[in-house]
Amino acid sequence: MSRALENPNLISLAAGFVDGATLPQSGVQQALAAVFEDPRSGSAALQYGSTPGYHVLREILRDRMIEADRLQDAVGLDQIVVTAGSNQMLHLVSETLLEPGDIVLCASPTYFVYMGLLAAIEARAVGVASDDQGMIPEALDDQFRRIEAAGELGRVKAIYLVPYFDNPAGVTMSLERRLAVVEAAKRWSRHTTIHVISDEAYRELRYQGDDIPSPRSCDETGETVVVAGTFSKSFSPGIRVGWGVLPRHLVAPVCDLKGNVDFGSPNFTQHLMARVFQQNLFDPHVARLRQSYHCKLMAMLNAADEFLAPLDGVHWFRPSGGLYVWLQLPPRIETGLGSRLFEMAIREGVLYVPGEYCYPMHGEPLCRNMIRLSFGVQSCEKIREGVEMLARAIAAVGD
Repeated sequence: MSRALENPNLISLAAGFVDGATLPQSGVQQALAAVFEDPRSGSAALQYGSTPGYHVLREILRDRMIEADRLQDAVGLDQIVVTAGSNQMLHLVSETLLEPGDIVLCASPTYFVYMGLLAAIEARAVGVASDDQGMIPEALDDQFRRIEAAGELGRVKAIYLVPYFDNPAGVTMSLERRLAVVEAAKRWSRHTTIHVISDEAYRELRYQGDDIPSPRSCDETGETVVVAGTFSKSFSPGIRVGWGVLPRHLVAPVCDLKGNVDFGSPNFTQHLMARVFQQNLFDPHVARLRQSYHCKLMAMLNAADEFLAPLDGVHWFRPSGGLYVWLQLPPRIETGLGSRLFEMAIREGVLYVPGEYCYPMHGEPLCRNMIRLSFGVQSCEKIREGVEMLARAIAAVGD
């Protein structure tokens, strides 16, 4: 990121930011006016809120989840907790569940910011083999067996998933795999409950195909799966509103920790988001967002077909949503900071995220020949230009 700031002329295909041109300025203005049309509602929005969050927004979130996942009122309002973005929920749940040295099983590759969070609390991320449908259930069982043989099964406290268009690989888990992972968590919960943390930040960013129910729908008792959601990708990151759906036994400890941390997440933006839904502004915005991002995704995939396909050993996954394209280079070409390719790409004028950052330090081997490309920020023209620059850099290094 510092390299991008040093050279504003670089085409950054690195940062997973949302497109500034699609931010909902008019919708926010309309919702803001609705908040203050009644002095009582305006005063309530400007006052302190509760630790779990604004009850109207929580009701909306619960009702939408019940409808989307056909849960038949299986989620109580008390299980919905609003946070300052989904990362706060991930942090609160991880702090609640984990002690130093505990283990979280993650797909290999996975969201590198969450691995940083685990490192900060001295927990261990252990990688599980994945493919174009995400974490492989058989590989998950194999990893459990290895951990059990090492006498550390009791240290496994969670399985972390990004089941929709994951960061970095853009893959989506099938419903069958979601069910298999939840069942594995329950089956291996021999010493303590192993939770499944479902990070659903990209769920709304689907451009093709039908929605798939959350892993929470695979948890009949509601005691295993934690859902973390956010409006950062689907509406506005600056509003900083996320939420979690918690098993009942985690509600009190998470809220106790949360109350000590923030005394309630920003109340004003929760009232604002509630008005966004009440004014029927959210779903039309998501529809426009999907159309814009779908065009950008196709621009990147078409550019890959044109410029990357002729290069030997270069492959990529074609996602149906999200913000990322995951690129595999020949094993001999390393992509990390300081590598010949990274420096060559900078000279060409394009920036990417080295894929090695996305692999847990334990478990599956780290791959040094992967690249994460993001199409969220750039125009279709800049995306094509950036991919062409990257192709020239790869060709130069590969010679």
